[in-house]
Amino acid sequence: MRLISALHRWTGGFIGLLLALIGLTGTILLWEGAWVSLPGAHDPLVENVAAIGAITERAAEAGGLQRITFAGHETALHLLVYADGSGAYVRQDGTVVDRFASQWERPELWIFDLHHRLLSGRTGETVAGIAGIFGLGFVITGVLLWLRSRSRFEPRVLPKTMKPGAIVKHHRDLGIVAAPLLVLSMTTGVLMDFPKAADALLSPGPAPSTLVTEAPEAEAPVLASALEQSKRLFPNALLRRISLPAKPGAPVTIRMKQAFEWTPNGRTQLSFDARSGRLLSVSDPATGSAAASAIEKFYPVHTAKVGGVAMKLVMSLSGLSLAMLGSFAVYAFWFRKAKRWRRDQVKIERSRGSLAPNQMT
Repeated sequence: MRLISALHRWTGGFIGLLLALIGLTGTILLWEGAWVSLPGAHDPLVENVAAIGAITERAAEAGGLQRITFAGHETALHLLVYADGSGAYVRQDGTVVDRFASQWERPELWIFDLHHRLLSGRTGETVAGIAGIFGLGFVITGVLLWLRSRSRFEPRVLPKTMKPGAIVKHHRDLGIVAAPLLVLSMTTGVLMDFPKAADALLSPGPAPSTLVTEAPEAEAPVLASALEQSKRLFPNALLRRISLPAKPGAPVTIRMKQAFEWTPNGRTQLSFDARSGRLLSVSDPATGSAAASAIEKFYPVHTAKVGGVAMKLVMSLSGLSLAMLGSFAVYAFWFRKAKRWRRDQVKIERSRGSLAPNQMT
């Protein structure tokens, strides 16, 4: 148990702040729909395929368009993102309400990048995933360590004082209360960061895909036609995103959300030839395995996109608890180390007789 305690303290002392940052930014993002204030953000959602197609074609004319996330129930604005990092928010009638030159001009974008990728692309995503694995380890070892002092259980929102002893007690008791929520949020986060591990764990098998080889060629404009074809195939699904080819020869992909899907942007995916508009393939989650359906739930559960306000409150408690557990633990760990170092230095100086009498107290 002494070894477990030492590992828990030392690893927490070094990566606690990283976990606190992830917890705090995640909590902020849970309420993004409430604090992103732009004209039209809370308009009623009206899916007009012809209007969406016209907006898409017009946005693509300038060149460099990377993707468009279409208006949804949480934010009724289309989000346009270009390859150079710039973008715009557009109302459902096609009116541009905001343009930005980079994600730094939109807090919801850079906070998401900070939470998910630590502003470092795929490398940051991997680091965040590893931090989540350590976080799960802290929960397990923390529960084992709490059992030794369970008779002194006294949960508090904040430490009684900011002294190391009080912080450690608060850390221990808050951790046991928040443990189930932390397991939920960190497990879903880790499996999202490492999808291959999730696939191996649940063995979902290949994604369901139906190849289409005899679809008629689309009439120009290609993007608008692709959106119309998608809506004809899935008339009850919402158009959620269109992604343009990142390199020559790659297809245009469209994502839709069917009623049974939890993921806000859906997992129903169609691909089209970027030149002719010919439908190449369709991936329909309705024909997928139970394991694939479980994997689809990770993101909406992690981000509280299901369950309404109650789920947002639950995941907010998890995020805030992680922020407090990480930050206070780091403070207590290094404060105690610094205090012990000063005490040892005083002992050394005393043994050498180099301290004045008034310095020995």
